[in-house]
Amino acid sequence: MGLSPEERRRIYEEEKARIEAEEKLKREKQRAEAVSTLNLEPNVAGLLCYVGGWITGVIFLVLEQKNKFVRFHAIQSIIVFGILHLASAALNHIPIVGWFFGVIIGIFGFILWLVLMVKAYHHQLYKVPWAGDLAEKLSTVSGGKDEEGIGIREEDKSAKPPRPPQPPSTATGDYFKTTRGGRITSSSFAIAWSFALLIFFNFFNQYIAYYQLEKIDDITKWVRYPILTGDFNLWLPFLTTALVLSIIGHIILIIFDKYLLRETTLIVLNLFGIAVVSALLSIFPFDFSLIPNTTVANSLPAIATIVLICIAVGLGIASLVRFIRLIVNVATRTASY
Repeated sequence: MGLSPEERRRIYEEEKARIEAEEKLKREKQRAEAVSTLNLEPNVAGLLCYVGGWITGVIFLVLEQKNKFVRFHAIQSIIVFGILHLASAALNHIPIVGWFFGVIIGIFGFILWLVLMVKAYHHQLYKVPWAGDLAEKLSTVSGGKDEEGIGIREEDKSAKPPRPPQPPSTATGDYFKTTRGGRITSSSFAIAWSFALLIFFNFFNQYIAYYQLEKIDDITKWVRYPILTGDFNLWLPFLTTALVLSIIGHIILIIFDKYLLRETTLIVLNLFGIAVVSALLSIFPFDFSLIPNTTVANSLPAIATIVLICIAVGLGIASLVRFIRLIVNVATRTASY
């Protein structure tokens, strides 16, 4: 028995509505995937996640809070190249065969680096075994939350009512970044801190010492064991130059409150900071042998080295993050106050 014209029309309308609903859902999903904190094309941001290995992975994981595609590649970059970096560092301490396996890991890492960048640029969610599965889980967990951090299902997102417009943030960090008064306060604090360090290291550096409470002639008093050697005077000009430049730079930033000038100046000052810390590591004007506690004397050189390396790495990451943010803001024409 054939269908009546009314039934054919009803079936046609239902099928048409279903196809339109699917296309609408597909378009909405594509728009949601295209949302990005950085306003970069997802494939470009995904490629950049691998450019600097795990370091750029960390940077894009911090900067990108919306796009799951970018966050996946950022997390995968951290896992893959972080493990390869640690493995290579460990092999360097193994005699004879360590260098051989280190070269193999280096070649493998280079090939994998190229492959991952190409795959990301071509919009492919390419997964390295184990690391890719873990990255996918972590990016889903971190990306599938609402503003309160409560996990929600993908299909429930469209049903959630929109939030009313929120007032501008008044958090302390936003105040120092987004307001003229906050930026002046931040630069003033930097100037005062630089002056304090300049005076202390140039006139009171003898107080950089190990202090121990000892009993001498029935009198208990603090005894100071200086830890700085004569090589400290070789490093002091590096520090003095960096602090003077910091003072001058922040004075200029107070007078000329321009986004590009501020970001560029802060990047340059961070690079000077890295140079100062690197020079301190190279010269290492510390002598802990005078410390009476043998355990402390033997452990302090390693502790001081680790702390200085952490400071240098922290300044380097901060500079790279600021530089990438500056490039992104310039490219998207949002580089202004």
